[in-house]
Amino acid sequence: MTATVMSARARMAAAMGHQPMDRVPVMCQLAIGHYFLQAGLDPVEIWHDSAAFGEALLRLRARYGFDGILVNLPGRNPEWRRHARSIESRGSEQHVHWRDGRVTVVPADDLPHTFEPDLQTRRFPSFAQLDPDALHYIDPHDIGGIDYPWRWSFAEAVADTAGWFPPWQTATIRWVRERAPDISVHGEVFSPFSQLMELLNFEPALLALLDDPGKVEACLAALAAGTAELMSLQAAAGVDAVLISSAFAGAGFISREHYRRFVLPYERQAIERFREVHSGVPVYTHTCGAIGDRLELLEATGTRGIDTLDPPPLGDTDLADAKRRVGDRLFLKGNIDPVHTVLLGTPAQVRADALRRLAIGSPGSGYILSTACSVPPAAPPENILALAAAAAEFGAAGVDVRPE
Repeated sequence: MTATVMSARARMAAAMGHQPMDRVPVMCQLAIGHYFLQAGLDPVEIWHDSAAFGEALLRLRARYGFDGILVNLPGRNPEWRRHARSIESRGSEQHVHWRDGRVTVVPADDLPHTFEPDLQTRRFPSFAQLDPDALHYIDPHDIGGIDYPWRWSFAEAVADTAGWFPPWQTATIRWVRERAPDISVHGEVFSPFSQLMELLNFEPALLALLDDPGKVEACLAALAAGTAELMSLQAAAGVDAVLISSAFAGAGFISREHYRRFVLPYERQAIERFREVHSGVPVYTHTCGAIGDRLELLEATGTRGIDTLDPPPLGDTDLADAKRRVGDRLFLKGNIDPVHTVLLGTPAQVRADALRRLAIGSPGSGYILSTACSVPPAAPPENILALAAAAAEFGAAGVDVRPE
């Protein structure tokens, strides 16, 4: 590794490009609930306001010494307050009552959801209702919740794919980019398959794969086009990389055969369209759970990296095996157990686990130290701090730690 101290942004770029660097970079995705608990800001503001979420991102990046920031809420409607009738506290939750009658429940430590007035029902169209020609991109984290025909944050339904994305869609990215010029800033889009799963809800979406695979494929093709467009908008806003969130593509949800048919072609379409315009911006893929049987299939999408790499018991990925199979071509990010190590462990256990991962992942560059999936809401901050400390220790001293 080089002796010159690099900026966080340069360090991340080097890792993603398998280039020499001063130390392995550290970048974790934090659960939304962790921002609610630790950022010192109102959870309602964090969830609904671009600047508030941007400030939460910057505060916790600085606190934990991360080299990168994942902006997984890329932009919020700046007029969201105009659509709110009232905000009330109910125990540990806050309820945002919208003028159209729906209610967003904002827990103190978990992901918000928007419900009908009964606080139990969420809007999901049936598969029979879907018209592939009326699909372009579905954002499950839009503050208005799921709608079909699609509309953004209580606005009118989008009439066609031209002008699908509102001007504020990348507001958080632009806010963070302006204030963090030396930090690696990453955008996030949902994969076409994830969008369909979220749009229909999980069980009906999985049944649709069997009932009418041809219509599913038409829907996925339409969503791939919108995914590529949003990726390009994020690149134009200044991101250093784009993460495709493909959380439902692991073996716990679908087989390799279904992955080949319903995930791989459409992620590849989105990536290829994006690269036609932004060939220099890396794309990498977040897939949860058991993916050991499909690392090469992930690579076939055209992705530049794989995120999470859940180890047992959360998944089945052995970092040394992944490094051997695809690590010379793809960068790898993750593999530290977010539950049993970072949530339930001690700083000493986190340090030891991180040093083992660094010893395996660092040769030849191409590794980013991170928890496998998101840092849990209640994870102790001292455990998260141990990750950056371990990376600094390993980089400075060349600690010789062998995997157990």
